[in-house]
This record gives sequence, structure tokens and C-alpha cells, in this order.
Amino acid sequence: MAGVAVIGSGNYDLEIDTGYIWDSFTLDDTVKGVLDSTQFVLDGASQYAPVLDGTISLTAKRGRANTGDQFPFGTMNFTLNDTLADGVFNPFDTTSPYYDPNNSLAGLAPLRKVRFSRYDSLNVKKYLWVGYIVNYDYTFTLGGLDTVSVNCADYSYQLGQTFLAEWNVTEQLSSARFNDLLDLPEVNYAGARSIETGVATLGGAAAWTVPNGTSVAGYADKINQAEQGRIFVDREGTITFQKRIGQVLGNPVAEFHDTNPATEIGYSAIDISFQADIVVNRASIQHAGASSPQVAEDLASQAAYLVQTQSITDSLLNNDAAALTLAEYLIVGDPEPRFNFLGTEFPGLSTADQETLALLDIGDVINIQKSITTSSGPTQFAQNLTIEGLEHRLTLSAGHAVTYYTAPTTIVYELILDDITYGTLDTINVLG
Repeated sequence: MAGVAVIGSGNYDLEIDTGYIWDSFTLDDTVKGVLDSTQFVLDGASQYAPVLDGTISLTAKRGRANTGDQFPFGTMNFTLNDTLADGVFNPFDTTSPYYDPNNSLAGLAPLRKVRFSRYDSLNVKKYLWVGYIVNYDYTFTLGGLDTVSVNCADYSYQLGQTFLAEWNVTEQLSSARFNDLLDLPEVNYAGARSIETGVATLGGAAAWTVPNGTSVAGYADKINQAEQGRIFVDREGTITFQKRIGQVLGNPVAEFHDTNPATEIGYSAIDISFQADIVVNRASIQHAGASSPQVAEDLASQAAYLVQTQSITDSLLNNDAAALTLAEYLIVGDPEPRFNFLGTEFPGLSTADQETLALLDIGDVINIQKSITTSSGPTQFAQNLTIEGLEHRLTLSAGHAVTYYTAPTTIVYELILDDITYGTLDTINVLG
């Protein structure tokens, strides 16, 4: 198959589960004695077939663009050139290496697992996106190129396709509730999971009973609405629950700079967001067992920016005190400018920088510095931000490019006894 120059360069893999186990290579066997890429392999266990050589373009997204949004399932879309691939991606081709002969099914079929990866400088495969094929659209073009558009969703897609039986819950932490949700028999989530201990306690009396027919994805969003953390599938396919977003302990894992690429990572696109709609100066939270809401207000902000309210009327929180704590947490009295997203391209960057970029994930902290010309002359402006969402793109024209969507954060540092800088307990230095 003819490949695409950058995508098929050997640094990346795009593989689809064909649905069957390849037979083991058998030395001197007249049929199984030939190692190839379609049927006979050394260990006899690989179910994945590569499709990168036929790929024209790829976009893989995970996370969210704004902190006010819930986390959607991650998506990946890629386009295959079947004319150059001699028709092997056609679902009717029973001789295709991607065809499942055991079940008489096309290999590139809906709900096959798919994974996108990159090899580091030590030739170690690092996954960047893992999930399922959802849609597989084949387009015939008379006298032109036949192409296949493949749309994929990450493992949280399962939550959106599943609905609950009535569930009588008990009072518990948000993280425990999410774990129990995944374990319910009608959900039966078998994938890897990473669950941080939450800070929000959810109610467990009759008022919090989950009705029959409730969407699993919708209920997971309500858990996260009470916690105000993150629920997402990471780059390796692990469903992840992170506790309420607050201060971050540690240093940025990557630093970006527009004028000092010798020591920091350069970037090609940046956006500054400074919007009135990020202001929340009145928050009203009513939990499921309450008859009235708990309200937090910033009157000075209301005078300056009008009254801007965030309201939750059926929170899963367990009592009024927890509802008031959440209301106070949601108050954002003043709009502040911040770098809303950052885009950069792999070509031209060092190998080390490329490897750093590839492995950045949701919840990681980055530092962005920008040269700004002011009335008093040029200056440097820098912010520490968390990654809330990201998008990888592979194309023939630009190679590998990535965009990170960010949110404000405050970095604190672990107290170090007798250290001049970190030896005093304060708002910046904390007990680890």
C-alpha cells in the first residue's frame, strides 16, 4: 500500500482490532511457516492490524475546551485512501487482511477497538488515544479516490449507551459513587480505571434514589457536577476520576515560550480569553433532599458586572453545608485574562520536546510565556495553567500538530524544612 509521507513515517501506529486471534507461526509448516502481517505471527495473540499506511489524515480529541462544560467522550476521526490501498478497506472484500474469517465480518467494523500511538526515541510505543470505531463510511468516487471516513469514540462511549435500573444509593463520597456506578451489573465496565478520593459526600436517602432509565453518562455528569473535578478517559484508555479542582502541588511539566525556544518549547498559535461570561457572582445550589437552595453572592462583583448566576437545582450533595461550600467554590467575582488555548507543531522541535508534547494529558500543568508590547515597552507575561482538553492532528502538509485547551490554576510547593524559599508555611508552600 502506498502511504502518506509523515503519517506513515514509522514514528506512529494506527491499529484496529480485527476481531480474531491470528494463528501462531509454526517453523517448517507449509502454511504457517511464513511470518507475515496478515495471518501468522510469532506469539499467535495479536488481534490488531495496522492501517496507518493508508491513512490520509487523523484528528484525535479528548477532554473539554471550557471548565464550565462537562467532559464529553473523546473522539478520533481518520480518513483512509482505499484506492492506493488496493481496496482492502472495502467491507465486502473477504480477502482483505482486515477481514474476520471466523465470523465472516469486516475487520474495520463498528465497535472494533482502535488505538493510535507514537514511538519514543527508545522505540517504546506510547498510546495517545484508545477507543472504539463507531461509524465507518465508505465513499466511492468515479474516476477518483475511494476513501473511508472512520469515526471513533473512547471507552466512555459505553456510558452514553447504557441506562440504569432503579438504584437505591447510600451516602458516600463522590469517588465511591462513581466506582459503584461502573460496577453495576447493567454497566459492567471492565476497562482500567483510576479513581482519586473525592471531597464531596453524596446523599443516600430516598430523595437520592436513581430512577429506572437514567443515563449512565448523565448520572456520571451529575456526580462530577457535585464534585467539580474531572471524569475522562486518558491517553491509554483508563477511565479517570479526579477530585475537585484546586491548587496543584508541583511544577509545570512543560514550559512554552515564544522567544526562547532554546530552553522552552515553542508554539505557533495562542489565544487570550477575557470574557464577562466567566463571571459567577451568584451561585445557587439545592441538593435533592432540600426544599430551598443555598446561595453564595459577591455583591461587589454584581455591582461591576451585573448579576450572573449559576444554579443547580437537583445536586447529589448530601446536605446544606456541602451545597453552600459548592456555591462558594463556584464564585468567580472578576474576569481575568488568560491563555485559553495553545497550539504547536512537532516538526522543528527537539526529540525531547516532541516526546513531552505527545504525553501531556488532561490535568497536567503547563507554563505559557508570551512577549507583549506595552506602552512602556516589551515585557514578558507568564501563566501556569492546567490542560482541560487536547487535540492531536496528523496531516501530510503539517505533520503532527497539537492544541491544548487550558484553565487557570495555582501551583503550591511542598514545605522543605530550613529551605530559604520553601521553608515557610504560607499560601504558596504547603504540607505535602
